[in-house]
Amino acid sequence: MDSTKLGAGSKAKLQTHVGLSSYPKQVYEHSLKTGFKFNMMVVGESGLGKATLINSLFDTKIFAENEDSNIVIPSKNVDINTMSTELLDSGVKLRLNVIESAGFGDNINNEDCWKPVVENIESRFDSYLTQENKMPKSKIVDNRVHALIYFIKPTGHSLRAIDINFMKKVHSKVNLIPVVAKADMLTQDDIAGFKQRIMADIQMHGINIFKPTWDSSDSSDMVIETKELVSKIPFAVVGSDSFMVDANGIKRRVRVYPWGIVEVENSAHNDFISFRNMLVKSNMEELKFLTDVSLYEAYRTQKLLSMGHVQDNSVFREFNPSVLYEEERRLQEIKMQKMEAEMNAVFMQKIQEKESKLKQSEEELYARHKDMKLSLEKQRNELEERKKKMETVARPITPMEKKTKKGLFNLS
Repeated sequence: MDSTKLGAGSKAKLQTHVGLSSYPKQVYEHSLKTGFKFNMMVVGESGLGKATLINSLFDTKIFAENEDSNIVIPSKNVDINTMSTELLDSGVKLRLNVIESAGFGDNINNEDCWKPVVENIESRFDSYLTQENKMPKSKIVDNRVHALIYFIKPTGHSLRAIDINFMKKVHSKVNLIPVVAKADMLTQDDIAGFKQRIMADIQMHGINIFKPTWDSSDSSDMVIETKELVSKIPFAVVGSDSFMVDANGIKRRVRVYPWGIVEVENSAHNDFISFRNMLVKSNMEELKFLTDVSLYEAYRTQKLLSMGHVQDNSVFREFNPSVLYEEERRLQEIKMQKMEAEMNAVFMQKIQEKESKLKQSEEELYARHKDMKLSLEKQRNELEERKKKMETVARPITPMEKKTKKGLFNLS
């Protein structure tokens, strides 16, 4: 490796093989041993072929044969049921959980038929959140819904109120994948127009649906394939539990009508192959990833905030030591300035208190001095008066004064 000093976040191309390229193989081998898990919810009215499509999708009897009966029996409640099965494909194990919503949209008033579905999705989020806060964390069981397949009735017109209302309620909580059910009931032209009107309604109402993505690191073939999948959304699909063997001895999954045959796995007849490729072959891991880092995290954040939890983001931020030092120095300077200002304020207050006391003492001394001066002046005046009186009484009479006094009554 080049000896040039590397900074934080820089990249280096190794000149020798150290074994990093074998890491994907390690992940692959570990995954083969432990297997995978995928939780999928299917929602739609009775009689739209949900069970048949899922059975066709995984080539397994996940649903019982009578699940797709065309006879609709109204139910007051929407019942959430889970079917689990373990699939093995070329040595790869998958634990598949399919959650169905029996009774959805089968009543006259379907205004609140979305509530049991949303409550079930949120309860799975809550269960995962509770497990995250327990020890040991390694034993977490992930029952979150990774994808929701919503079956649209093939009316050929546009989305109905029940479709729009339901998708608006769930699109922020789950990877929503709308499909046109029983597409063999419509012509190719009808399907094309129906898809356009569905996407227009979805866009107008601000509904987020899952769409495969691509970036610059993907191969050109993968980008072309992904764009083709996106162009077919919503997928117009057909499912079937019936098979027939063609002239070449190949077993094909078909639906047989008086007017002809619809091949489920024929891209010229419907979008079943594209739908399966997107869901299973290309984007299963992305669906799980988006559920974890986007949908669940958004729900978790809102849940914790509603419970009064406040996060200090500074705890988790990356930092540069020099920047941290400067920040600490700046905070210390602010602290010192604050302490200096407080000390100056206390000092000035003490000075003012001292000046006030000195002024009060000075005024008291002046008042006492004035009172003493007045008292002394009064005493001096009194003494002067007494002195005069004493001098008048005690002074002796002179002969002249006696003669004068005697002559006052002398008649001779």
